[in-house]
Amino acid sequence: MNVLTLQNITPKKTMLAASVSSVLFLTACGSENPTLSAIETGLNNGEDVGVSISTDDNGNIVIGASPLGAGSQPAGGVFAMSNILDENTVVAYARSDDGTLSLVGEFPTGGQGGDFDGAEGLDPLISAYAMINTPDNEYLMAVNAGSNTITVMAINDDMSLEVVDVEDSGGVGPNSLAYHNGVVYVTNIDADGEFQGEPDQEGSIYGFSFDNGDLTPIPGSLRELDNRPAAVRFTPDGEYIAITSINAGSAALASGNDDSIVVFGIDENGAPTAEATDGATSTPRGNAEGRNLPSAIGFEIVDRSNGTFAIVTEAREFRSEGEPPIFPGLQTGSVSVYQIGEGGSLAASQLDLLAGQTATVGQRTACWIVMSPDGEYFWVSNALDASISSYRFTDDSGNVELVQELAAIGNQPTSADPAVAFATTDGWIDLDISDDGAYLYQLFGLAGEVGVYAVDGGNLTLVQTVSGDLPAQNTQGIVSF
Repeated sequence: MNVLTLQNITPKKTMLAASVSSVLFLTACGSENPTLSAIETGLNNGEDVGVSISTDDNGNIVIGASPLGAGSQPAGGVFAMSNILDENTVVAYARSDDGTLSLVGEFPTGGQGGDFDGAEGLDPLISAYAMINTPDNEYLMAVNAGSNTITVMAINDDMSLEVVDVEDSGGVGPNSLAYHNGVVYVTNIDADGEFQGEPDQEGSIYGFSFDNGDLTPIPGSLRELDNRPAAVRFTPDGEYIAITSINAGSAALASGNDDSIVVFGIDENGAPTAEATDGATSTPRGNAEGRNLPSAIGFEIVDRSNGTFAIVTEAREFRSEGEPPIFPGLQTGSVSVYQIGEGGSLAASQLDLLAGQTATVGQRTACWIVMSPDGEYFWVSNALDASISSYRFTDDSGNVELVQELAAIGNQPTSADPAVAFATTDGWIDLDISDDGAYLYQLFGLAGEVGVYAVDGGNLTLVQTVSGDLPAQNTQGIVSF
């Protein structure tokens, strides 16, 4: 270990990794004339090193540096978006082989976070995929809902981040992103700039070409929607995008649209079809069962041998006649499965499969989903009840079943009073899974924490809870690989 000792210096937070040359320069504060009592580098120019900081018995700061071998590189990374209103940031973690996380740092996006869901502090954008990574794990993209922009950040080998591009989102309140083969789409909460709240919001989609971190708007790609989008995803072949909607069927929605999921075709230039190719919902307004409307948010699209299927989470918030949600009237969340067929058609495969045992008790606000890499199991995060429900496919025709109502559980609400409920629940929101499928990462939206779970088939085992790096509320978006 090569050692530098600095006397009479108050330490500042420093990087965990650096590139050094034959002379190492350090900046410090707390002393007008800091002195160096020892310098030994013995390291090659430009060599990556690990840095450790400690103090000796005399109160001097001792900085050690040693080369980072191949075995010292992180196994992967996990990134959580703070969504801070004044200055949005991404908190980056290095992932070890056992799934545990160590903080790398907090990196500004160059934009502002947003709150488009009142003052609850939970799920402020009512969306999934507010942050995504490219399949090669070279770039991270994040929405800045408060400044109506999208940021692209390069992911370094040590999981630190560098901003490489910031672009206008083409609307108000960008909240979800999707990528496929050099094409990026963003959903915007609002199209006309007059924010009237979730019941009557109508948003838009906007497309970009993506090349080495640079986003370029695709001419003619802006499309206005009939309701408020919550998430956007590509089909695996990139020929279609699907968009879910939180307020489909709302009584206040000017369009009167009931579609909780719609599909657009994507041409060879990355532009969408002029109109949606199809739309569908599991539960229309005024249904005889009195079932709350879907309030669809996160979803996955997967290929099975019998076709391509969209598995949609349903928070079940808007009431059956389309009235806005009221806390005591929230119902058990669910998933619905649709086959995406030729020409972008949607055919129901299985509808309103509960995340709990009854339609009105437990596992409320099912809003996010992540699929195992082999496409067999998937997990749904229930925000209000701070839990994860696990499902699996039972065949290749889009049929799924609930495996565990409570595959994982945190601190749940202790009262039917909204103020008490939101003050006591962990508020589990976005989740993601490592590329090898071994670890699942759950963002606790009302605790400022990340839960780390080992995956065994459909089973989850908690291995770490990471605290102290994120705001206690208003976070949105997590990415892992």
